[in-house]
Amino acid sequence: MKNVLKIGSYLGLILTIIPPLLFFYGKLDLKTMNLWLGIGMILWMITAPFWINAAKEAE
Repeated sequence: MKNVLKIGSYLGLILTIIPPLLFFYGKLDLKTMNLWLGIGMILWMITAPFWINAAKEAE
């Protein structure tokens, strides 16, 4: 389960980095970029706290 959460959170980070770059190079319009940024942000916020906090509790 932890690996699934890590994959989801990394995918969320990718979705917050790649769309602005594509927008900058003219491959995406503003509306599409905002959609992918929103999806990435939500995915990161849902998945990251579970595996990040678990690492701190294990110490």
